Amino acid sequence: QVQVVESGGGLVQTGGSLRLSCTASGLNFDGYAWGWFRQAPGKEREGVSCITRAGGGTNYDDSVKGRFTISRDNAKNTLYLQMNSLKPEDTAMYFCAAGFFGVLAAKNYKYWGQGTQVTVSS
Repeated sequence: QVQVVESGGGLVQTGGSLRLSCTASGLNFDGYAWGWFRQAPGKEREGVSCITRAGGGTNYDDSVKGRFTISRDNAKNTLYLQMNSLKPEDTAMYFCAAGFFGVLAAKNYKYWGQGTQVTVSS
C-alpha cells in the first residue's frame, strides 16, 4: 500500500522560513518525479514546484521563484521544500505528489499525501 506523508508545516511570521518534508513508502521513490502543490481556502490547487526523477531538473511557479527550493534524497525516500521569505499569500495546505513527468500539472500525479498546513502571519 502506497503511503505519502507530508510534515513540517506550521505558523510562521512574514519573512520567515519553513522546510517541508514528504516521505513515501510502498512505491519506488526514485522511479517518480515529485511535486509540491498548494491549495488555499476557496481557491484551486496550484503547482508550486516539481523535480525530475534523478533530481537534475526542477521547475517553480513564478510566485515562488527565488524563495523556494525543492530537493529530494532518493536514499531516504524523502522530498523537501525549503521555503524562505514567506509571505501571507503563501498560506495554504501543501501537498506532495508522485508522478511521471516533472511538470506542474496536478493531472500528471498519481499518488498524493494528505497535506500539511502552512500559515504565514502578517
